[in-house]
Amino acid sequence: MPPPGRRGSPPGRGQGGGTPRRAGGTSRGTGAGTAKGTGGSPRAPSAGTPRKTPPPADRLRPRDGTRPATTGRGGSGRPPPRRPRPRMVMIRRDPLKRLNIGLLLIAFVLSLFAGRLMQLQGMESAVYTKMAIKQRLTEITLPAVRGDITDAQGKQIAMTVEARAIFADPVMVRPDQRAKIAQTLAPMLGLNQAQILRSLTPAKPDTRYVVLAHNIPPDQARMVMALSFTGIGSVREYRRVYPSDSLAANVVGFVNQSGSGGAGLESGMNRLLGGRPGWQRVETSRDGQHIPMGEDQTRKPIPGRGLRLTLLQDLQYHAEKAIAAQVKAVKAASGSVIVMDPRTGQILAMASAPTFNPNHPASSKPADWSNRVVQEAFEPGSTNKVITAAAVLEKGGITPQTPFTVPDHIKKYDAVLSDSHSHPPERLTFGGVLAKSSNVGTVEASEHITGQQLYQFMRDFGYGQPTGVGLPGETMGQLPPADKWSGTQRYTIAYGQGVTVNALQVASVYATIANRGVRVTPTIIAGTTDERGTFTPAAAPQQRRVITERTAQQISDMLEGATSDEGTAPKAQIPGYRVAGKTGTAEKVDPRTGRYSGGLYTASFAGFAPADDPQLVVQVVLQDPQRGHYGGTVAAPVFKDVMSFALQTRGIPPTGSRSPTLDIHPR
Repeated sequence: MPPPGRRGSPPGRGQGGGTPRRAGGTSRGTGAGTAKGTGGSPRAPSAGTPRKTPPPADRLRPRDGTRPATTGRGGSGRPPPRRPRPRMVMIRRDPLKRLNIGLLLIAFVLSLFAGRLMQLQGMESAVYTKMAIKQRLTEITLPAVRGDITDAQGKQIAMTVEARAIFADPVMVRPDQRAKIAQTLAPMLGLNQAQILRSLTPAKPDTRYVVLAHNIPPDQARMVMALSFTGIGSVREYRRVYPSDSLAANVVGFVNQSGSGGAGLESGMNRLLGGRPGWQRVETSRDGQHIPMGEDQTRKPIPGRGLRLTLLQDLQYHAEKAIAAQVKAVKAASGSVIVMDPRTGQILAMASAPTFNPNHPASSKPADWSNRVVQEAFEPGSTNKVITAAAVLEKGGITPQTPFTVPDHIKKYDAVLSDSHSHPPERLTFGGVLAKSSNVGTVEASEHITGQQLYQFMRDFGYGQPTGVGLPGETMGQLPPADKWSGTQRYTIAYGQGVTVNALQVASVYATIANRGVRVTPTIIAGTTDERGTFTPAAAPQQRRVITERTAQQISDMLEGATSDEGTAPKAQIPGYRVAGKTGTAEKVDPRTGRYSGGLYTASFAGFAPADDPQLVVQVVLQDPQRGHYGGTVAAPVFKDVMSFALQTRGIPPTGSRSPTLDIHPR
């Protein structure tokens, strides 16, 4: 009997036989059941505890140490076959649930694609459409033909001729050719080699049109195109030309490399002259070729209008020549001349020196581009005394014969005011005061009017406000209100110190006197022309009376005395003609000290002829002359030269009348 707690051998083992096994299965003979029955009640396996597989029979030994008999089929002694291990059973999930999860994932992915598609076709469609158009379209600017500028007789001062613009397509330019192209084109186009090289390198992938140079003559452009560089082309444009070089350069100005006005009327009237450029959009392939059936849109340019000036070319040329020669002769810093018709306000000549060539503006100083006639402010000096004369004649009860005792200096407040030269006290009429240009006599006469009255007359003559000529960069000068004048300024302004003006303002004052007291707004633009040459005249200038005709005549007679042998400007006399005019010699403030330190002067002369039938006004200004500084010495000769030429070219004969006798001294 087997030991307690241990299973014995199944019955029949060791007896040479036993119950046969079932094919393919485990023997379930009575031995198994007997063992369970004889060993006591079998234990029920605990829940969750795996059932142990009994050890093989050959490993079971009786307690007495004897080896159990082997069993086998037919008593052959071979061990029985091993029992197969139990299979693992997989629990399959619900297939419908897996299908639903897959469909949800697909729907989520599709919703992402749909949302992005809506974003591209909706909110961002305009952006991508613009990018696509930009990649395949090339827009070329079609410049408008700039209007010509002519003189009063239609002679061209500035004109437009055909030219070429050289451009590059950086996408088409081969990288290994960029250095060679830049090196070749730089001297031909007058550009920096590094600048061209930067232009040939695409800043962005869609950069297809970069202008390398404007205003290239057609012959030169053909030479560039003959090089056959891939990615280099030319388009038609227009170039500004000034056939008379520096003639009226400070009035007309010039056009810069971008095609816009750089100075003068070219700048001030740029919109009118330039017109409106057009454009052409051409669809191109990736290699830069024009697609014949592709998109091709064009907006035609609108030509600019031309300007017809009031200047006379011959007179302008002579005035420029005269002032340039005098600037050189007296070693002045600069000079200017104006010729006006006092009856119409038309400016017949406006010259400045030094000047420049507008065909090559870069070869001159930028300071020489300015129009000094309207852009330079200065103290008028004694030329301003005609305004004081008009005020005291109309408001102060003074006549040309009113006597004054005039010393060479006078003290007002803490300042001593003096004449230009020392002299003993002398008796002068008011006409004599103006003819001899006495500062002290003018101060004495100004005491017969108030400061406010003097200020108002200056305003009426055009001081402290634009002249109305319409030239760019005009300065209005400085005329402080009368209640802002200091004690001494009240008297210095009477003879032209302490107030600043431009040259055209002074010329307008003398034109007003010459026109019998009626001020006509100065004008330099006669009208405009269209592309067919049709002329449209400018609006008539404004006119208004400033002083009475009687006052204007009295001042005119006194101004004739200034050009007499007893006056300050005998060098302004023109044989056969009656000339009225006034000299001006004003001290200038030294910019280094801010004071009147001496040595710096503005010398000027303004006058008209014939004095009894005024048809022309000429005004001359010289800044900082070194060889003489009095207006009667350095400016009056230029007046005589320019006025004589103007009278001859205009065909104005002498009147043949005699000048009135002006009493310099009281009788």
